Amino acid sequence: MAAKNKPNELYITRIYEAPRALVWDAWTDLEQVAQWWGPRGFTITTHSKDLRPGGHWHYTMHGPDGVDYINKTKYFEVEEQAKLVYDHGGNDEQAPLFRVTVLFSDVDNGKTKLEMTMALPTPEAAVEIRKFIKKASGDSTWDRLAEYLEKETTGKETFVINRTFAAPLDVMFQMWTDPAHFAAWLPPTGFTMQFLRCDIRPGGSGFYCMSGANNIKMYGRTQYLEIDKPHRIVYTQQFCDEQENISRHPMAPTWPETMLTVVQLTAEDDQHTRVTVTWEPHGAVTPAELETFIKARAGMTQGWTGSFDKLDEYLEKR
Repeated sequence: MAAKNKPNELYITRIYEAPRALVWDAWTDLEQVAQWWGPRGFTITTHSKDLRPGGHWHYTMHGPDGVDYINKTKYFEVEEQAKLVYDHGGNDEQAPLFRVTVLFSDVDNGKTKLEMTMALPTPEAAVEIRKFIKKASGDSTWDRLAEYLEKETTGKETFVINRTFAAPLDVMFQMWTDPAHFAAWLPPTGFTMQFLRCDIRPGGSGFYCMSGANNIKMYGRTQYLEIDKPHRIVYTQQFCDEQENISRHPMAPTWPETMLTVVQLTAEDDQHTRVTVTWEPHGAVTPAELETFIKARAGMTQGWTGSFDKLDEYLEKR
């Protein structure tokens, strides 16, 4: 999350490829909100909800470790399909952690812009909450919403992850399109990456090797479908052998043969860029492969988070 102007506030902006009415319903309809609310691995049980100024949403969030978190949200402003203001993180025994303002607005081609502000009592409290959100993968809540909306509008199963980096838009584009930069941060923790061939342009392709402990080597190839400098990169990715013959994931034989990666880069200000990665199976996909993909979202979050952490460190060193 990139700070905008007040040190005691945190900000999140997302663009969802769905009409504003659908996004609003996903937030306010109990059956829908249960499909995506909370970080990955969390589920919720709603006890009551009264969506009006002065009303409450009383629910329990169930963590993947079995810990329950009781929440009693109080609404201060409710403007249909436009605005929500509420306190978050409180219950009958605990004061709220922060005040949330959510704005819903139309953007081009039937998309919806969501702007969220979390206001805390002090700048120090904002720093601590930012750390807590990162540790709990709290921002994955809004990625899960994107996945839910995609399935509702197109029927497709996707994986979405966002991260804001302290780097200008043109620098972030270089991180994704210069092979030397890309290979420095993309591989999983414990692996190094070397491009044996790389031609990043529409119609171009890449061939790489990832090396890990115990002489583990994994080869892969990419095919670049779209490059819209500096905002969008689209490519497919397949595992292969050292002769570039298509193979399977060495530890997941039912992993989809071909994955489609869509990278969207958005300037939040002159020095911050939001990266949105959307991943989905591409081409012919068997039911077993689709099930493997759906069940692997937590692992995908962990893997991409590790790569993004490395990118943060790489940018700092530069």
